[in-house]
Amino acid sequence: MILASQIRSGMAIAFEGQTYRVISVDYHPGQGKMGGVTHSHLQNLSTGTLRDYSFRSELKVQEVSLDRQTLEFLYMDGGQCCFMHPDTYEQTELPRETIGPRASLLLPGMKLSIEFLDGRPVNVVFPDVLEVKVTGTAPPLHQQSDTNFKPARLENGIEVLVPQFVKTGDLIRLHVESMKYMARAETRAKHA
Repeated sequence: MILASQIRSGMAIAFEGQTYRVISVDYHPGQGKMGGVTHSHLQNLSTGTLRDYSFRSELKVQEVSLDRQTLEFLYMDGGQCCFMHPDTYEQTELPRETIGPRASLLLPGMKLSIEFLDGRPVNVVFPDVLEVKVTGTAPPLHQQSDTNFKPARLENGIEVLVPQFVKTGDLIRLHVESMKYMARAETRAKHA
């Protein structure tokens, strides 16, 4: 059991008979005799629904430990995303809605951590930043324009805004949470 003031993003907690993943949390300390409050944004690991809840800071909740395995993404078939354990070749499927909008970032061969609750996959852990290839964008504009950004299509089909100097074939760093361009990735020399 932990105090509500100790809840952190990424944790899994049991509360009111349900298991939740903590998406975000904001703690507000109390003043005087008023106790603090922990505002949280939670995702139900059984149903996938989101919920906002405010805990009194002295309330005790149960922290739930999730098992993590690194699996390789294989393919998406309809509403299912198929992953494979690289050593045992055992395949695991997750519904696309469990992964949410980040499912569009998945590319075959990508290795990601999958969290399991009681042997059932409940979450895909993405890194904060992904390196992805630009497959199509307009040439840079050399005249003064209203914006320094232009649309670009990435190898996973997502469109983002990138600076004018980014060209087709470049590798960029994409912030996963906001789905925004961060920087051009350093190109690595390939060994022939």
